[in-house]
Amino acid sequence: MSSGADASTGSPAGARALIAAYAVRAPSAEQAETARRMLAFIDAHPDCLWRTCRDGHLTGSAWVVDPARRRTLLTHHRKLGKWLQLGGHADGEEDLAAVALREAREESGLADVRLVTPEIFDLDAHGIPARGQEPAHIHFDVRFLCEASADAPLAVSDESHALAWLDLAAVSRLNPEESLLRMVRRTPPAASS
Repeated sequence: MSSGADASTGSPAGARALIAAYAVRAPSAEQAETARRMLAFIDAHPDCLWRTCRDGHLTGSAWVVDPARRRTLLTHHRKLGKWLQLGGHADGEEDLAAVALREAREESGLADVRLVTPEIFDLDAHGIPARGQEPAHIHFDVRFLCEASADAPLAVSDESHALAWLDLAAVSRLNPEESLLRMVRRTPPAASS
């Protein structure tokens, strides 16, 4: 993870513009409301790109699918004890798509993972429980659709217990939370050749 010293300016302007654009074309009233909530949070917390923002902060996630769009790569998160998409803290970086790609590579060992589109795929705001000196807070997660080969070698990071490619239909058996199931439903079919 970057320290922020080598990241962007730490200004959320780019992230705010991306979320505002998504709010206009959000695929549901629920996603539009999540976008409005995120925009209000950004406006109230100019330090929202940093994990030192105690109320919460922006995160970037990668919903990694195989080129056939039949499977997704999940990680069994060490701290939270559940199967989730790859992702993590912005650490001052306003380009949340770059954050999602960085985290996908760091957490999976995948060398070749790419954005399907630079537009937001999904938004989610979820609580993170208190742990040690860190109080309970909210992750305002900006998610991007990414692709990688399911045949590429994987490397489990110290943030995970395991990694697994799962059929989209099997995701609900490992994690039935709406946050993941919504991404399963929204996964577009593979492009025709």
